[in-house]
Amino acid sequence: MKKIIKYSFVAILILALTGAWLLLSNATTFEKGSKYFFVTANADSKNAFEAQLASNNALRYPNLFLMVANTVGVWEKLKSGRFELTAGENILSFVRKLRNNKQASVKLVLNKERTPQDIAGLLAQQFQIDSAGIVSFFSNNEALAPFEVDSNTVTTLFIPDTYYINWTTSIEKILQRLKKERDAFWDKKDRLNKANALQLTPNQVYTIASIVEEETNMNDEKGNVASVYINRYRKGMPLGADPTIKYALRDFSIKRILFGHLEVKSPYNTYRNKGLPPGPICTPSKTTIDAVLNAPNTNYYFFVAKDDFSGYHKFSETYAEHQAYAKAYQQKLDAYMAQKNNTGK
Repeated sequence: MKKIIKYSFVAILILALTGAWLLLSNATTFEKGSKYFFVTANADSKNAFEAQLASNNALRYPNLFLMVANTVGVWEKLKSGRFELTAGENILSFVRKLRNNKQASVKLVLNKERTPQDIAGLLAQQFQIDSAGIVSFFSNNEALAPFEVDSNTVTTLFIPDTYYINWTTSIEKILQRLKKERDAFWDKKDRLNKANALQLTPNQVYTIASIVEEETNMNDEKGNVASVYINRYRKGMPLGADPTIKYALRDFSIKRILFGHLEVKSPYNTYRNKGLPPGPICTPSKTTIDAVLNAPNTNYYFFVAKDDFSGYHKFSETYAEHQAYAKAYQQKLDAYMAQKNNTGK
């Protein structure tokens, strides 16, 4: 009898230790990175979660996980969200995340986006929100009023950066967060005072920066490009910015603006309309916004690509000087294209 009790105790101890080892040891099938589980809390949450377990094969012991989850009441407490399973994580840790609603934020990386529709698509990919619903919200001036923007200026809320936001966050909450970040951005580095000194609002600075962003990739000449558009704006000249024509046509594949393109009827056609367009044509980088705010005082009204094809531009005070630079560039371009065609033959 004593032997039976002894062996039973040893067996129970072995089972307990084995169970503890399984609960606390590496339970993931992958060695690096993370896997994510997306939950929409409803009566079918458990089945949906089990389906994800089966499809991604992320856990070594899915049945043990389900047993523990059932025992501690995970499914009754589970909330909608995005949950992270990291490489090397154990079952007990993952169960606690789910039961305690410890969600993994979405890493929203904002770079250059051109249209509100593009931004809506990006947000719909990252969050539990519908693209069509976001576009509708972006078009609703009444809904946008609390954020101090309208359908034309809504993109000024989007300062390119990296943001961490929960997957289930609504579009209203996302915009609240981005407005807070935008206001903090303008409060730093004397940006508001610099905008006032230029007699421009932050939204106008952002709009000019969006044009500069599309005109050049060279950070060290963005200030001069900005000065051209500021000078034209102050003088009451049409801005004559080619990127605004592409935006008006919603055709960003255009390599060269032709006279036919300039006939487009749009408030974004800065050849036909004086002043700034009604809103930005992309989300400019912080560097470009600061280039506008710190633009040098120049007498430049024109610029054209350098004929060395370096990506830089030549700046002019007079149209005659500009024409000479433009002619030199066109001659070099024609020669280059002719040589390229001959080489191809």
